[in-house]
Amino acid sequence: MKHEFGMSLAALAVGLMTSVMPAKADFWSDAGAKYKGVTLHGVTESTPPSNYIKDVLAPAFEKATGIKVEIETTSWDQMYDKAIKDMEAKTGIYDMVYIEQDIIYAYLARDFLVDITKSLKDDPSLKAPDYDETHFTTFANYFKNADGDLFGIPMEAFIKIYLYRTDLFNDPAIKEAFKKETGKDLVPAKTHEEYTQIAEFFTKWGKDHNLELWGTTAQAHTGHPASWYEFFESVAPTFGVYNWGIDASKNYSASVANGGTMNSDKAKAALKYWLHLRDIAPPESQASTWTEVATTFAAGRAAQGLVYGENAAWIAADAEKSKVVGNVGVALPPLEPGVMEDAEAGKGYIGYYDGGAFGLPITSKNKEASLLFLQYIGQDSVQGDWAVAAPRITNTATYDDPKVIEMDKKLNGYYTMLKNDGKLFAGAPPYPFHAQVREATAPIFYKILLGEVSPDDGLDQMAAAAEAELTNLGYRK
Repeated sequence: MKHEFGMSLAALAVGLMTSVMPAKADFWSDAGAKYKGVTLHGVTESTPPSNYIKDVLAPAFEKATGIKVEIETTSWDQMYDKAIKDMEAKTGIYDMVYIEQDIIYAYLARDFLVDITKSLKDDPSLKAPDYDETHFTTFANYFKNADGDLFGIPMEAFIKIYLYRTDLFNDPAIKEAFKKETGKDLVPAKTHEEYTQIAEFFTKWGKDHNLELWGTTAQAHTGHPASWYEFFESVAPTFGVYNWGIDASKNYSASVANGGTMNSDKAKAALKYWLHLRDIAPPESQASTWTEVATTFAAGRAAQGLVYGENAAWIAADAEKSKVVGNVGVALPPLEPGVMEDAEAGKGYIGYYDGGAFGLPITSKNKEASLLFLQYIGQDSVQGDWAVAAPRITNTATYDDPKVIEMDKKLNGYYTMLKNDGKLFAGAPPYPFHAQVREATAPIFYKILLGEVSPDDGLDQMAAAAEAELTNLGYRK
C-alpha cells in the first residue's frame, strides 16, 4: 500500500509525443483507426506513476491512435470505491482500473477482469508488435491466474526501502557525537537495535540543537489502513512474521494457539518496536499515511525511515519539492537474525514489494480500444522516461536504459537494489479475503495506536477476530 506526489512531466510529455518510432507508428494509427473518436475512462490513485500515465502516456497514445484517454486520479480509498462499485453494478463507467498487487486475488475470484493474454490471442489484429508480456519483470506474476494468463498490465513496481540522510550520517560532528555516546560508528542500521539507537540519537540531537529533526519516520495514522499496512507488510516481516501471521497450511490460523503467528512473541516484539519509533518520530506521524511519510522525509524532518520506493526519485532529485536533494541514501530494512536467511531460502521476505497494474473490467464498453492502450503502456519503449519520473520498473529492459542508469547514481543505487535484491521482498499474500480480514482487525489495531488496549492484548484480539472472520467466510473449517 502507499503513496502520492510526482515530478514535473511537461518536458517528458513533449519528448515522448514527438519521438514515436516511425517503424512502429503505422500499427498504432492503423489499429486505432476504427476506434478514432472513442474516449476511454480510467481510475487510479494519484501517485507519481499514475500521474505520468495521465499527463504523458495518455496524450501520446491519443496522438498515435486518435483514441482519447481520460485518467481520473483520486485518493486511494476513493479509487477502490469507484472501481469496485462500477464493476459490481456493471455500469461500465471505467475501461481501465488500477489493481494494486494485494487486491488482484479478490478481483479474480469475482471474475471482474478480462483475460488480457487470451484476448490478444483470440484477436491477433489487436496485438501490438512492440508489446510482449515476457518482457515484464517477475512482478507481473502477481497479476496472473493459475494458467499463467495476465489480467493486468504492470504499471508500477517498487520496494519499500530504508532511506537515510547522507548529509547527517556523514557529518563529522554528528559522527563524533554518536561514537562518543554509543561507542559505534554511525552507519545505516542492519538490526532493529541499531535502528532504534540511531533514531533515539537523532531525536535527541534535534531537540538539543533546536532543530526540526527527528530520528525516524512512522506511517502511524490512528484511523487509516496505512498504519495497519505499515505494520503487517513492512515491519512484522523484518521480525520473521510473514503473510500477516496467517498460515494457510494450518487451516488459515492466525493465533499462536492454532498455529498462526499474528499474536506471536515475534509479532508483539515488532509492534512494541514500531510503537516506540512512532513515539520518537515527528509529531505528524500519528496522522501520517504513505503520502505524509514521504513529505516528512523530503522536508528534512527525519534522519531515516521506511519509505515507498516510488517516492525516491522526487525526494532525491526534485529540488522544487524536496529539501534533501543529493543527500538521500538507500539501504535494506533492519532485520532480526534469521530473516535474511528465510528470504534467501524462499521461506520468508524482508519487506514489501508494492505495485500495481491496469486491468480491463469485464464491464467495459470499449474493450478492444482499451487493449490497445494497455499494450501501449506496457511496451519497452515508453519505460525509461517513466522510470526516471517515478522510480518504478516493470520491464526488464528498463534497467539498461541510459537515463535509468544515470538516475540510479542520483538515487545512490536504488534501481540496482531493486534489480538485485527485489527477490528478497514480497507482495501481500495471495488472499482473496484480504479486505475482509483487514477490516475485521483494523479497528482493534487503531485502539492499540490510541492506547486504549495494550499491544499484547490487542494482537491477541486481532488474531481471534481474524480467525472469526475467516470462519464466517468459510476458509477455516
